[in-house]
Amino acid sequence: MSENRSGKKTIASNRKAYHDFFVDETYEAGIVLSGTEVKSLRAGQVNLKDSYCFIDNGEIFATGIHISPYEKGNIFNRDPLRDRKLLMHKREIMKIKGLVGQQGYTLVPLSLYFSGSNVKLEVGLCKGKKLYDKREDAAKKQADRDIERYQKNKGRDY
Repeated sequence: MSENRSGKKTIASNRKAYHDFFVDETYEAGIVLSGTEVKSLRAGQVNLKDSYCFIDNGEIFATGIHISPYEKGNIFNRDPLRDRKLLMHKREIMKIKGLVGQQGYTLVPLSLYFSGSNVKLEVGLCKGKKLYDKREDAAKKQADRDIERYQKNKGRDY
């Protein structure tokens, strides 16, 4: 877990989402968890890799978030891949529902973190990247690395 300036302790981040999607907007949502799931999160046993969110009856749910069972939790452990309800304002959910339904957006969990004693999930309103977009991003990253390397070694002879 890492702590940044705003007091957030990041538990896990979904780097694959930034590779596969263009992130247009981000939202912060609370997440409904059981006690043993929170203990597993404190141990860092979570994977956001293939997760996504969906809206059902005006409520928003995250699916595919794998929280490993707490080893000392025995009968209190829940299913690691169960759907988890997210806590957001109704007007935010309705806005997101309109965008997802009409403009081809997807709602993807980007990171999971502690904000004080609460667990929050950052979800992103994303559009999928095409293969040529991914290649373009990889080429740009490589060019940036080359420029950085050149500037670092500018005064030296090869």
